[in-house]
Amino acid sequence: MEIYLDNSATTRCFDQVAEVVKRTMLKDYGNPSSMHRKGMEAEQYLREARSVIAGNLKVQEKEIFFTSGGTESDNLAIIGAARANQRAGKHLITTRIEHPAVLNTMKYLEEEGFTVTYLPVDRDGIVQLSELEAALTEETILVSVMYVNNEIGSVQPIEEISRIVKAHNPKTLLHVDAVQAYGKYRIHPKRQGIDLLAFSGHKIHGPKGIGVLYVNEKARILPINYGGGQQKGMRSGTDNVPGIAGIAQAVKEIYTDFDTHVDRLYELKAAFVGGVTKLEHVWVNGRTGRDSAPHVVSVSFPGIRSEVLLHALEDKGIYVSAGSACASNKPAVSETLKAIGLPKEGLDSTLRFSFSVFTTEEEIDACLQALYELVPMLRRYRRG
Repeated sequence: MEIYLDNSATTRCFDQVAEVVKRTMLKDYGNPSSMHRKGMEAEQYLREARSVIAGNLKVQEKEIFFTSGGTESDNLAIIGAARANQRAGKHLITTRIEHPAVLNTMKYLEEEGFTVTYLPVDRDGIVQLSELEAALTEETILVSVMYVNNEIGSVQPIEEISRIVKAHNPKTLLHVDAVQAYGKYRIHPKRQGIDLLAFSGHKIHGPKGIGVLYVNEKARILPINYGGGQQKGMRSGTDNVPGIAGIAQAVKEIYTDFDTHVDRLYELKAAFVGGVTKLEHVWVNGRTGRDSAPHVVSVSFPGIRSEVLLHALEDKGIYVSAGSACASNKPAVSETLKAIGLPKEGLDSTLRFSFSVFTTEEEIDACLQALYELVPMLRRYRRG
């Protein structure tokens, strides 16, 4: 039996998504920029996708832009906003536990002359609002805070963050990387005070290679790539019709029976946390209740290197992660785990287990049984 518990890295497509992607590749394959009927058929997929996603977010269709994924959406939001607003100031704020798509973009902007403040987090991976308030200056033009952390599942108080930022300066933009949050929470940017919101298809059972960026119509950002002027010149390049149609279908599916899906994820998470913490000298990083993301559990197994346990589980057909699969396949110490003050013995012994709507109770039980067998054995082997 194959048990896939690495859904924070990517998810299996919904069958309905695969069907619409296939249709746009084999039947309705026109270029939406073409003026003939085949092009207009393709353009209709774009119109419907904008309508579906804008309706879900409760924003305007003209505020929705399609990209190649969460990384490009974050890059466009951060670089585009920084360059467009640098006359007002060159100070940016983010956190120490952001995804590399944000942290490495901030490092790039530092090389361009911007100043970046990296906010610390507490042991649960939550930003301290007093630290944010203290960091804001007259030069601050952008604050970037992820909604859900991809490694430990911490959930940031986005609305409170927005209130603090906007009270200090209504023109300061708030960018939110919602790649791990979208599909797990109902997100309404205008009500929550979010100016720029990024998410991607392959985290919500849609295709890889497609992302969305919401840009509030009042927010000033500049494009970061240039070409044929598609998407009102904000993101040039031939529109990825299969990806766009696929992500729209995924949005429809993931938000159908939404509360039932989320409740079930929390039940699976509770069962897994309750089971894994029965193991001696094992701990879960971050919060585990409804004040955490429903689908992510970070567990430290001191005495066993994470890669060793990962491959031991793989040998049993169980797939998990040793961290963010988006960073690379090269082992590195997690910035998130360092930021929450994880002791040294936990830094190289942590695995991430992440669930989806396809995960079953039987799979959770089978994974726990495998851990009950492997963890004591691997510890004895290391001591020997």
